Amino acid sequence: MIVAALMGNSGTAFLMYHELSLPGRRTCHREPGYTRYVVSALDFHSQMKRLADDGWRGLNVSQAIQSFGAKNVCITFDDGCETDLISAAPVLKELGFGATSYITVEFLGQPGYMSQAQVRELHSLGFEIGCHSMTHPYLTDVDDARLRNETTGAKDRLEQIAGLRVDHYSCPGGRWDARVRTAVQHANFQTMATSTTGLNFAGTDRYALSRVAILDGASSEQVLRICKGQGLVLTQLKEKTRQAARRVLGNKQYDAVREFILGEKQKTDSAPH
Repeated sequence: MIVAALMGNSGTAFLMYHELSLPGRRTCHREPGYTRYVVSALDFHSQMKRLADDGWRGLNVSQAIQSFGAKNVCITFDDGCETDLISAAPVLKELGFGATSYITVEFLGQPGYMSQAQVRELHSLGFEIGCHSMTHPYLTDVDDARLRNETTGAKDRLEQIAGLRVDHYSCPGGRWDARVRTAVQHANFQTMATSTTGLNFAGTDRYALSRVAILDGASSEQVLRICKGQGLVLTQLKEKTRQAARRVLGNKQYDAVREFILGEKQKTDSAPH
């Protein structure tokens, strides 16, 4: 994957977005570990417009896995935030782009998240609905019974809510292993998206799809470079370091350390100079 990024190969980038921020609107959560993934609606519009102006096709997951190649980009959202519908969808519709919104079932109806009716509305506008588990745990930490509920149970419930078949799954927090992969397959999902940075190709394992997280402050040019497979090597190396730390500390302790570091950085960045 690193070699492919260095070569600027024509694989397809799967962009991973979360909530979009709007002036005067509170985000779903305020923790630094969450807000770093919140992209402003204005920046999102600029990023998508830049891709469209450069001749890129914005695809959902179903389309992307059928059409790998130059100037294709897959656009995904995790969690099911209301801004998928009220902010992202109008921009994408205007540009003729598709996208997949991965829904966390039990988040529906909570402040800042879509309602069940809004999920159906989003699909009626032409956007694909995927599953992001039932309750958003780290799947590697749960027992077998709960894992079934977070995969098979979540799929069944979401299909009832949306009134359609749900084929695609993304792993909360990017945590997955062979047991999680097997559970996703047994739930009859057709793909599983991770948070592992990289591009996807025709031969990529459909149950280990890579994505690239778009963070707060990313410029349109940075997103364009990502879509071209450029500049991913440093991110991949940092990711390997984080994975090693998680193996040593465990998910809970790792998150506590990460939240502390990000919180201190946020204080430093906002302090008067």
